[in-house]
Amino acid sequence: MTALDIVKAFNELLWNHFLMYALLGVGIFYTVYLGFPQIRHLNLAFKYAFGPVFKKKNPGENKVSSFQALATAVAAQVGTGNIGGVATAIATGGMGAIFWMWLSALLGMSTIFSEAVLAQKYKKEYHGETVGGSAYYLYYGLGSKWLAVFFSIAIVFALGCVGNMVQANSISIALTNAFHISPYIVGFVLAAVVAVVIIGGQRRIISLAELLVPFMAVVYIIGSLVIIFMFADHLPYVFRTIFHDAFSMEAAGGGAAGTVMKYAIRYGVARGLFSNEAGMGSTPHAHALADVKDPSEQGFVAMAGVFVDTVLICSSTAFVIMLTGSFENTSLKSVAITQAGFETAFGESGIIFLAVSLLFFAFTTIIGWYMFAEMNIKFMFGKKGVKPFRGVVVGCIFVGCLFAADIVWELADTFNGLMVIPNLVGIVLLAPQVKKIYRNFLARRKAKA
Repeated sequence: MTALDIVKAFNELLWNHFLMYALLGVGIFYTVYLGFPQIRHLNLAFKYAFGPVFKKKNPGENKVSSFQALATAVAAQVGTGNIGGVATAIATGGMGAIFWMWLSALLGMSTIFSEAVLAQKYKKEYHGETVGGSAYYLYYGLGSKWLAVFFSIAIVFALGCVGNMVQANSISIALTNAFHISPYIVGFVLAAVVAVVIIGGQRRIISLAELLVPFMAVVYIIGSLVIIFMFADHLPYVFRTIFHDAFSMEAAGGGAAGTVMKYAIRYGVARGLFSNEAGMGSTPHAHALADVKDPSEQGFVAMAGVFVDTVLICSSTAFVIMLTGSFENTSLKSVAITQAGFETAFGESGIIFLAVSLLFFAFTTIIGWYMFAEMNIKFMFGKKGVKPFRGVVVGCIFVGCLFAADIVWELADTFNGLMVIPNLVGIVLLAPQVKKIYRNFLARRKAKA
């Protein structure tokens, strides 16, 4: 058995037989424990998330708004998973997987609410910058140094190193296929641009995320809507199939052992949670930055992030794939399935459109993930660890553009999974604190009404 086989077997056990159910379970727990906040107060999510966009900043004000924190979080959430992950879910789990992806997003909203609330409560000031996230509430809230350090080590490898190699490789493949650019050129330019951005520190990353995220999301959704209108006559069939397959007890095709419903749940939930990152401990780093009056406000903002990532962007990809039927080509995998859908609608222009979209998605993920990992470098080593880490990240990006062995992709899943475990332990044990903050917030709102 090779090293790749061992890592694959471990990931199968970790994700498909443990973490998927743990993440879903925590989502159900928080949904019930907090009284269905994502349903009863979804309006507050949009109010606190997008309200600051229309408010004028005072001259010289340097505070991070809720929207800026949301843009930074979505920058990290929206990546290759929104394009390739959704395609894999449909190709493997059928159209019914999309229903379970939506359900995982609904439940994930309550989980990410708790992460953002705790990130706000336990954030710290470090050399003039705000830092926070899972390691901080594990250490200062739960009082567990070893869980905090374990999480920090896992996220540094998962996002800062291995994860960014995977994102860079996706960019390289997309640009090479669409424009026939040498991977060496892509690697050099991408590494240089990332270096310029991350050397500018937290403020430059936030400013760039605020600029790029709304633009890339709107353009991609509009492009997808055009295809939806082009194939609108197929919509009734697609919706019928989504709900039929989501609950179908028929035997799965292709010799697979189990029902259509089993595979729809497995791949829909897994890819949905992997895309919106609810419960993974990554986005709390962004939500800790926001300057808000109450931690619950940023909790609602975090909910809006899941909505944007999964309900809007992932669904856009899903409908392109389902309406064009590109997932029926069994020779295609991951991003290539989505690419075929856009090509069916727009021809060669569709390939270019998706390549550029993937460039933006993966690039913003790289800078978002870097910032999250950097906060954990500061947690473990202080400021002296930042410069060497920047060099490592830039090097990983260049190498990732040149090649990405299968084991690198698998290791990304492994470290992603390892960082989830301490985070889930933390947010479950700290649940009473989340509930107290949330109840006090609702009581104050009621008193003002």
